[in-house]
Parts: sequence; structure tokens; C-alpha cells
Amino acid sequence: MVSEVKEVTGRGIPLVGNDIDTDRIIPARYLKAITFDGLREGAFIDDRTALKGEHPFDQPQYQGANILIVNRNFGCGSSREHAPQALSKWGVQAVIGESFAEIFFGNCVAIGVPCVTADEAIVKQLQELVAANSQANVSINLETLQVQVGDFAAPVSIGEGTRSTFITGAWDACGQLVANTAQVRVTAGKLPYVSWGKLAAG
Repeated sequence: MVSEVKEVTGRGIPLVGNDIDTDRIIPARYLKAITFDGLREGAFIDDRTALKGEHPFDQPQYQGANILIVNRNFGCGSSREHAPQALSKWGVQAVIGESFAEIFFGNCVAIGVPCVTADEAIVKQLQELVAANSQANVSINLETLQVQVGDFAAPVSIGEGTRSTFITGAWDACGQLVANTAQVRVTAGKLPYVSWGKLAAG
């Protein structure tokens, strides 16, 4: 089934700071994992340890929140796909920021996590609103390109091509294959080097 992402709603997590790199998001020692399943515990683990419970990911008011609000050049550094996977396993379903490292952004798109940008002043206001009221409803609408926190609304941006992949569900390559199984069978049947029966049988 193709997974359309038109709107993400929930609660926000303010994470203040520029140039937060992928090694801070998920340290290199976690890259030895065979699957991504256990990455939740490693999200920001070194920062969380240093801050002794004061990191937003440890603070009780942000538990269960799903929209991360960051600043400039988030996800810079190495290209590890484990970084967005760790955020996703923690529960993050979307990220709002001033800007994102290109590879981090692409890795987020690949797993269905939209990263939208907003002006510095807007991001700061969003972070302050969520910090003041952690239970406030946060909504990102990819069709109208608006973010709303309580009564406050502001514009956000994302490239039109990327926005379209989320709205149509085209970001979900596996979902597209499943949704178009009949066409895949027809195409496979025309290929002399593929026996669909053997493939289907596993």
C-alpha cells in the first residue's frame, strides 16, 4: 500500500543549536547494528548522558512527541542513514528547521520523514511556543505548506518535487511495488531471464 504523507500532527520537541551532526544524533558505535530496530536507545545518547536528564529527549514533557524543531544545518557530518532511522525509532515523524544537510534530508525522505524549513525567526518562535506549552498541538500541512502550533500559524518550505513525493506516496518505493504487483508480474513475464513463478515461490 502506498503511503501518502499530507499532514503530520502531534506534539513538538524543541532542540536548540546549529550544526548538530549525525554523530551526535547517533554515535558511530551504533553503526555496527545489523538492523535499525535497536537505534531508539542511541538517539542523542552522548548528549543526553552529558546533560544528565536535561536533554529534550529525556525530559518527561516531551515523551511521545513526534515533531522535532531544530535550527540551522541539522544532520551535517557523515552520511549515515542510521541518524534519521534513530530519530524515527524514537518517534519523530517530521522535522522543522532552518536548514538541513543534503544527505540527511534525502535519507529522511527515503523513510517517509518530511523535513520542512522555515525562517530563523519562525523556528525560534515555534521552539519557544513548544517550550512554553509542551502539550500544544503541532501540525505540518504539506498541501498548504503551513505549520501551526496552537493559534500560531506560519509558512514552511520544501522542494516541490519532494513535496509531491510525500503527497502522492511516491517516496515509498516498497509500497509502490506492492501496489503495482500486477504490472510487475506483466513486466517480469516479458523478460527472458526472469521466471516469475520461481520468484513468487521464493
